[in-house]
Amino acid sequence: MEFKNLHNQDKPLLIGNVWDVPSTKTAEKLNFQAIGTSSSAIATLLGYNDGEEMDFSELEYFVKRIALNTNLPLSVDLESGYSRKPKEIVNHIKRLSELGVVAINIEDSIVNEKRILLDAHDFAKTLTEIKEQLAKESIDVFLNVRTDTFILLKENIIAETKKRIQLYQNAGANGIFIPCIQKENDIKTIVDSTNLPINVMCMPNLPDFEALKKLGVKRISMGNFLFDKMYDKFEKTIQTVLNQNSFKSIF
Repeated sequence: MEFKNLHNQDKPLLIGNVWDVPSTKTAEKLNFQAIGTSSSAIATLLGYNDGEEMDFSELEYFVKRIALNTNLPLSVDLESGYSRKPKEIVNHIKRLSELGVVAINIEDSIVNEKRILLDAHDFAKTLTEIKEQLAKESIDVFLNVRTDTFILLKENIIAETKKRIQLYQNAGANGIFIPCIQKENDIKTIVDSTNLPINVMCMPNLPDFEALKKLGVKRISMGNFLFDKMYDKFEKTIQTVLNQNSFKSIF
């Protein structure tokens, strides 16, 4: 699969995170090799909090519009599956695959008033069932499994992350995504603990791309930070217009 091979390059695969057709076209114009949806950005556009507040059908609509307007490999952030039932998650993946999606992110936490980690063994069992059902139906998607240990844990983060990676690898994960990991020593330790490609995300203290390459990282995501930055700039642009009582500043 072409998308899988992008994780075996000399340099990390930089994912262009998108949320609509214009952001998708921008990623294509800037020669990104692949794009991935940001569930947080799409949720914000629709007035939801991140964490499966929107219906799967709403996510599916955005994905369909994006997929129809790009030839780039498209990965979709499926959060924790928009269900706790493996059969329903497989159905969601199947519907996305029919739109041309080649990969999904699925995470081991859910938001229930606040975000909590799912039991690692239970989640691994869910992954195993998903992989088995996808294989039966000959659906070939890259399963990038996100573990939220660095978002939620304060103690034993490395040990717990390694444990979860091993469980998810055994369950058939194609890659591991660890948002909020930033320290070089932590990244190196995690990369060395598995043969699966490790995916990190834009953070204030994340090493630069060249350093990440040397650490063995295979994939880099932007998350929702560029989306947030864009709207921050939008607000500042409007404030300047209001301050100057003129539109001259935008031309």
